[in-house]
Amino acid sequence: MSGKRLFQTVAEKIVNLIDEGAFTPGTRLPGERELAERLGVSRVTIREAEIALQAVGRLEIKTGSGVYVSESPPANGGHLPEVSAFEVTEARLLVESEAAALAAHNITDEAIEHLAELIEEMGSDDQDTSNEADEHFHLTIAEASNNPAMVHTIRSFWRMREEISEVKAAYETVCFHDSASRMEEHRAVFEALRDRDPSAARSAMREHFQRLITALLDATEKIALEEVQQRASESRERFQAAGKIG
Repeated sequence: MSGKRLFQTVAEKIVNLIDEGAFTPGTRLPGERELAERLGVSRVTIREAEIALQAVGRLEIKTGSGVYVSESPPANGGHLPEVSAFEVTEARLLVESEAAALAAHNITDEAIEHLAELIEEMGSDDQDTSNEADEHFHLTIAEASNNPAMVHTIRSFWRMREEISEVKAAYETVCFHDSASRMEEHRAVFEALRDRDPSAARSAMREHFQRLITALLDATEKIALEEVQQRASESRERFQAAGKIG
């Protein structure tokens, strides 16, 4: 796996500034441009860091107003539930399809351009680069929905995907063995958003997750079958060995 992502490093720097008193609870953070210049990164990276900090309760993003330091930050990032890859994907289908429809109403030209760049990065042969672009693609759409609850929920889904080992393993099994389908599906979502078509965006996102659910179920069945075959093979070997002893 690659090292810490840039936006995570920037998020830590912002938290340190908050903890040191540079930005006190309840106050508004400087704008993206000012923070980007101060921390030596792009405005996109600042935005991604702010989304990440909102997801763990350190910041509050208020549409049309700005980004504020939370007055009552949580003691920790929150515990993740015990869930399967299928359950995570089923929830993502329901939530992210509607987030895409909302985003089609609100998305900016800048965000559309960023999504196009991320699709190109998704085609990388490097798995870490491709996965990071995939995550940023979905989070950019979540942010474009202009619904902080959507952003928080979708960020939580990605935590489940990356931090629950069974879920992460399942996604790695299906996402990178059918990269062509994944690229085609993301491009369909992009084109619907570019056309500002809520119905098409919702449908394209649903089709993406429906295909992913089918792939996860197929992979689960294959693993279960292999386990049964392995146990049968071991039992046969023990039986044959016992027969030789007799």
